[in-house]
Amino acid sequence: MTDSIMSKAATMEIPINSNGDTGTLPEDDSLEQAAKLQWSLDEKVGSSRGTRDLQQVMVSGPNLNETSIVSGGYGGTAEGIIPTSSIKGPAVRYNPEFNKRIPVTGFGSNMHHSSSNLSMTAEEATRGVAVEKLESVRKWGLNTYKCTKQMISERFGRGSRTVDLELEAQIEVLRDTKRKYENVLRLARALTNHFYNMVQTQHALGDTFADLSQKSPELRDEFGYNAETQKLLCKNGENLLGAVNFFVSSINTLVNKTMEDTLMTIKLYENARLEFDAYRSDLEELSMGPRDAVAMARIEAAQQQYQVHKEKYERLRSDVTIKLKFLEENKVKVMHKQLLLFHNAISAYFAGNQQQLEQTLNQFNIKLRPPGADKPSWLEEQ
Repeated sequence: MTDSIMSKAATMEIPINSNGDTGTLPEDDSLEQAAKLQWSLDEKVGSSRGTRDLQQVMVSGPNLNETSIVSGGYGGTAEGIIPTSSIKGPAVRYNPEFNKRIPVTGFGSNMHHSSSNLSMTAEEATRGVAVEKLESVRKWGLNTYKCTKQMISERFGRGSRTVDLELEAQIEVLRDTKRKYENVLRLARALTNHFYNMVQTQHALGDTFADLSQKSPELRDEFGYNAETQKLLCKNGENLLGAVNFFVSSINTLVNKTMEDTLMTIKLYENARLEFDAYRSDLEELSMGPRDAVAMARIEAAQQQYQVHKEKYERLRSDVTIKLKFLEENKVKVMHKQLLLFHNAISAYFAGNQQQLEQTLNQFNIKLRPPGADKPSWLEEQ
């Protein structure tokens, strides 16, 4: 009887009159009596049995999506049925522990979806970086293998290499010039060190002679003459040291910066030449093989790589040619000035011409450091 009543209640329709009030059906009294009868039966049965029956009723009860609302018009008897499935609201779930339905909002679901989307985005970014690194390592390994193969072939005389005879001769001249200039730089530094020690010795000897001239009245004049001579030689020696240091600094800049920069460009040019010959040999080997679809695709890819490395080789060859030209002009200009300075300073010093030595320093804008200029000030020592 309970099942028939509940099924009837699940499928019933609620009429609404034109004023918006619910009407009274003939079946309302019977339904109310049946509900009262069911309540009295539940009171007589134990609380545990009642709870279990109530859970069963709520589980197998009417589905909210299957009920409908019947509304009547103001001016007619036509009725409209509005399915409740079209009315959107929060989802509910049944909790048998508390015998009630609990609404479930979509906030947790949205949070879960957003966090999963963020994790998927981070994972895709990490995967993309790993793929790029693997691809770069693969290209580097392939390029290294081809260049090593080409280098070994050239060394054993089995491979051909691209040679620019005029440019190779200029490069060899530059390397020989750099070795000779490095020798000049080494000897000039040795001369500077030896002459610096001599000037320091002359300075100490002049101080000693001056002290003895004060303590030896019978040899005061002799010690005084020698003290003045050593002080004059020390002063001229410091002027010569200034000129030689300027000479050494200019030669060092020319050798270890200007020439070294050109040689670095030459090294890049030689590496580009090796890569160009390696990909050229690879293209020639593929061209001599079969001409099927796979081989043609490989030949096309090799042709593209060959063109790329050819352009790189030609660009660096042009850079080397330009740098060699400017280096030669700069070398002549710098060495002309520095050799003239070195000759005039050495000649004036050993000729004892103090005035000419000072004029040489002024001609080349050489300023001597005052004594003690290399020492830090008392404030910097704190």
